[in-house]
This record gives sequence, structure tokens and C-alpha cells, in this order.
Amino acid sequence: MDGVAALLVHEKIHPVNPPFKYSYIFPIVLLAAIASEPAHALLSSKGKAAEEAGAVLFRDKGCAYCHGAGGSGGKKGPDLSGLRSDKLWPPEKITNQILNGGQKMPPFADSLTDVEVAQLVAYLRARQRPIPPPSDTPPPPPGN
Repeated sequence: MDGVAALLVHEKIHPVNPPFKYSYIFPIVLLAAIASEPAHALLSSKGKAAEEAGAVLFRDKGCAYCHGAGGSGGKKGPDLSGLRSDKLWPPEKITNQILNGGQKMPPFADSLTDVEVAQLVAYLRARQRPIPPPSDTPPPPPGN
């Protein structure tokens, strides 16, 4: 064998892979991650619209019945005004409490949608909680 032929025999030839051979995997992983996220993570918890909708829900779903107007505390429920700065109550824990209840609080998983829960969390964590417009009907008792 001559020198050129010897180089060709010992040279490793790697198959040419297109640079985006696995580019289809990223969209699939991204969609799976989005689908697995809870509603409160997908919705903007800082949006004014979500906070305002949460204020109306807080009033109309009977939250104020136990927690007082604006969540300032009532005879049955604790003061929720400090939730925003309370490190022990991140949005995930607030969401779990709303959905599953706990201690004296009933669960609301059957009476609230994921979007409504996200709006309530946005309201409870708002820097300045919006005041809902006046209601035409009295609030229902909690759990309805």
C-alpha cells in the first residue's frame, strides 16, 4: 500500500449528521412541560385582569364569608392580607389549600375551575388588592 491508501484505511469517516437531527424533540418536550404545569403557573399571576377577576370571585364565591371583606380576617377564617409576603405560602400551596381545603376550610375543587383558582391566587398575592365592583346579589354561603 502506498501512503495515501494507508491513510484512507486508518482514517475514521464519521457519517454526516444534519445539525438539527433531534430538533423535533424540543417542541415535544416543551409541549409536555406546558401541559404538566398547573394553571396558576401558566396564567399571569401579576396581571391586573386576573387580580380583578380574583377580587370578584373572592366576593362572589363566598370567600369573604369566612375570611372577611378583602381577606382581612373573619370569625371563621384567618387574615389573608399577609399571604403575598409570607414565604411559607407560595402560589402552589395557596392553590392546594383552595382546591383541597384543610383544617377548617372546605375544599373548592368541585366548585372552581383552574382558571378561577389562578385568578384567586393572583388576587391574594397582588401588591395592592383591587376592590371588586358592587355586587347585585348577596354572596352565597361558602362551598357553593
